[in-house]
Amino acid sequence: MKIAANLSLLFTELPLCERVVAAAAAGFDGVEIQFPFELAAIRLKEALQAAGMPLVLINLPAGDLLGGGAGLAAVPERQAEFDVALQEALSYAAMVRPTCVNVLPGRLAEGVSRERALATLIANLHQTAEAFELLGIRVLVEAINPLDMPGFLLNTPGQLDEVLRTVSHPNLAAQYDLYHMARQGVDLLAGIELLAGRIGHVQFADCPGRGAPGTGQLEFGPVLAALKRTGYRGWLGAEYLPGEAGTQAGLGWLASWRSAG
Repeated sequence: MKIAANLSLLFTELPLCERVVAAAAAGFDGVEIQFPFELAAIRLKEALQAAGMPLVLINLPAGDLLGGGAGLAAVPERQAEFDVALQEALSYAAMVRPTCVNVLPGRLAEGVSRERALATLIANLHQTAEAFELLGIRVLVEAINPLDMPGFLLNTPGQLDEVLRTVSHPNLAAQYDLYHMARQGVDLLAGIELLAGRIGHVQFADCPGRGAPGTGQLEFGPVLAALKRTGYRGWLGAEYLPGEAGTQAGLGWLASWRSAG
C-alpha cells in the first residue's frame, strides 16, 4: 500500500505547491488535497510533475459545508449549485488527473427529510460517477463521525453500504476514514469486512485527538492487516493534525510503517 500526504492538513506552513515538494522529500508516495481549486490547475499540475508526485484525491466543491452549512450534494434546493460544482471539478480534474474524487454528502439541511436528502445524494452520486468514468477517475463517498460534524448525513459503514448498493454504479466506491469510524466507536474491522471490495480509498489519523499515528490509542496493525486480507490495494491518506511541532517533527511513524511493510 502506498501512503499519501494530505496537504490540506500537513506541511501547511508552506504554500501549496511547496507542500508537494516537502511531501516528496519526507518520503510520501503521493499527495491528496481536500479543496485545491483556489490554485490554478496548471500550476498544481506543474508542481506535481516537477516533484514526480501523483495526485491521489481531491474533493468535489462542497459549498458552505466547512463553514457549518449543509453543503451541496444532498440538498434538493441546491441542485443547480451542485451541478456547477461538478463541472468545476471535472474541468480541474481533467488537468491535474487525480486518482479519485470524493463527494462529501454534507449535513441534513433544515426542512429536508432524510429520505429526500438521501434521494438527492443518490442521484448526484450516480451523475458524478457517470461523468468521471469518462475521465477514468473513480468517485468516492465518505462517512464522517457526528461528534466532530453534527448532522452529517452518513456516519457509519452500514450507511455507506446502503448508499453504494442503491446507487449501484461500478465507478462509485467508499472512502473509509479510520479516524472518523474510531471516533464514534465503530468496529473498524467489521466495517472493512462489510465494505470489502468496495473501498476505493482509506484515510487515517490516530484517535482520540486526530493526531499522527502513535499519539492516540488506535491500533493500526490489525486494521491494515484486515485491509490487506480483504483485498484492498489502494492508497492510505495521512489526514491528521500534525501538532505544534509541525509535520516534519511528527513523521517517525512513517519510517516504522515502512519497516513493518
